Amino acid sequence: MEHPICLAAVDLGSNSFRLEIGQLENGRFFRSEYLKETVRQGNGLDAQHNLTLEAMQRGWDCLARFGQRLSGFSANTVCAVATQTLREAHNRDAFLEPASRLLGFPITVISGHEEARLIYQGVAQTLPRHNERRLVIDIGGRSTELILGDGLQPGPMASYPIGSIAWSARFFADGLFLPSSFTAAEAAAKLVLSEALTLFPLKSWDVIYGSAGTVNAVVDVLAAAGWSPDSVSRDALNWLQEKLLTARHIDQLRLAGMKEDRKPIIGGGLSVLRAVFDTLDISRLERANGGLRHGVLLDLMQRNPSFIQ
Repeated sequence: MEHPICLAAVDLGSNSFRLEIGQLENGRFFRSEYLKETVRQGNGLDAQHNLTLEAMQRGWDCLARFGQRLSGFSANTVCAVATQTLREAHNRDAFLEPASRLLGFPITVISGHEEARLIYQGVAQTLPRHNERRLVIDIGGRSTELILGDGLQPGPMASYPIGSIAWSARFFADGLFLPSSFTAAEAAAKLVLSEALTLFPLKSWDVIYGSAGTVNAVVDVLAAAGWSPDSVSRDALNWLQEKLLTARHIDQLRLAGMKEDRKPIIGGGLSVLRAVFDTLDISRLERANGGLRHGVLLDLMQRNPSFIQ
């Protein structure tokens, strides 16, 4: 009997770095380990769009730990990708050379278009295998991806430079939740998203799915309060905003289901999500289990046909 093949995906996101390890058996991937560290590199870009030394060190420390776990993996079984923060960082090479050495594998800074493709691929493989028109939304720390597809096949896709970290730093930097801050944050996000309807016309989808950080954080809080554990509605977003306004400040925010590391960026994330709802006239989206790293793993398998034969 052949030994199962171990595969790993590393996702260097703007908020968190993630490592997913699993075994490939009979063409199917089974997770065996998942590590996540809140590195928040997206907060580490200075006015010149250079990563600060502190932000780089946080990333290096995390990747050194991931590298220890990946010791013994071969080059064709690990894929590491970096997203918006390192797309923006002018000094990315100063970070990436030591980062790749500590991890033990090369790190690729992918484009927004490629990130969107991998997100859709990761989401679609976790959904029922039938042809429905799907709009997938992924709100990260510094970028938001929208992808319209049919079944497993992605179609129009776009990446916009808005996200939970960027918008929290810009509109909620003092930790205050004020009506004026939400109004300004949502208006600014809608301005960035203003051309989205050209690629994603209203009613061109059957179902909308939300993937990854912000959507998962929002659903966790809503579910703890008795809302649906599998979806987000416009009424639920209104309820959550009222809870933030009532708390007024991050330090006073007490919500079941909200992790401590999410509090500093929930204002920005909620604002972007509400702006997406308004721009695309969304009344409800479904929570998706898949995401970027699952798309990366699928790409690894497809690049190595012997893995799935």
